Amino acid sequence: MPDMAGTAPPADDTTSSRKRPGPIILVASSGGHLSQLVSLSERFVPTRATRWVTFETDQSTTLLRGKPVSYVPYIAPRAWRQLLRTIPAAWRELRTERPEIVVSTGAAIALAYLPLARLLRIEAHYIESATRAERPSMTGRILRFVPGVHLHTQHVALAERPWTFVGSVFEGFEAVARPCRPLRKAVVALGTIEPFEFTRLVERLIDILPDHIDVVWQTGATDVSDLPIEGRRSMSSTEFEEAIAAADVVVAHAGTGTALTCLQLGVRPVLVPRRAAHGEHVDDHQKETADYLARLNVAAVAEADRLELHDLEAATGWHVRKPTAPIPIELSRHRTRGAQPT
Repeated sequence: MPDMAGTAPPADDTTSSRKRPGPIILVASSGGHLSQLVSLSERFVPTRATRWVTFETDQSTTLLRGKPVSYVPYIAPRAWRQLLRTIPAAWRELRTERPEIVVSTGAAIALAYLPLARLLRIEAHYIESATRAERPSMTGRILRFVPGVHLHTQHVALAERPWTFVGSVFEGFEAVARPCRPLRKAVVALGTIEPFEFTRLVERLIDILPDHIDVVWQTGATDVSDLPIEGRRSMSSTEFEEAIAAADVVVAHAGTGTALTCLQLGVRPVLVPRRAAHGEHVDDHQKETADYLARLNVAAVAEADRLELHDLEAATGWHVRKPTAPIPIELSRHRTRGAQPT
């Protein structure tokens, strides 16, 4: 642990910030958490200089190209030892940059940065992932016990003290029907989160996809070495977006980042949630995401074992309109009193 003695500035956050304006540090795991924070940060007002903290992946290096970035080692879900090893780097980052605000969309990396930010009297905001439509994540539940961290949700129904509604990355998208078209190209996206595999979806698609369909398989942590496909463990943001734009259908795990990318490119995806009972994730929050987007009519949803070819063919009969004027986010309007244990 770093030596934290005698380092905290005066306790008056507001006065300190006025005297010493600083940048915003934006902290997120790679994948969906990063995609959400990038999207949300474009709506922050007033605009400030920003610095990013995330994991180094094909996605993050392309998505944040040209931006100031600090890369930290990957932290797997609920990998507490990996989290603890990140704390010294977080301490050095915050002491060196002296930001005015730190904002995170999670996951575990938020636990390395936001409590330390509060220790240094830096304004700290945690925006819960849009995938959490029914209750906060473990990260969010832990941060509720850190005094002074402002907690935000992307779902109006969850906006009860100490959580405030800050807007959603999915606001304003609209699905519009169109004539179905021949199914020739597909993208299958399993996400990149380790160590979880999603073999069930791959095997189901191998069974139902005709041989003539050209498929781009983004397989992440799923081992497909003994399956009759050519998978790609990861893709840059540019490659991924180009593949989606060229596809007739996208079949994806119900990760927020993948779903958001599809919507931003005008695609209504077929989402297949990973299931905890099959060891495919830590819990069933992907089912929450899939059901939420289905209610908005911007995604189709199927279970891996029940996916059929006609689900994919039907998906070609839709496109998605982007929101014309996303609602600005002024974090100072969404502050709550310091979150206290209950």
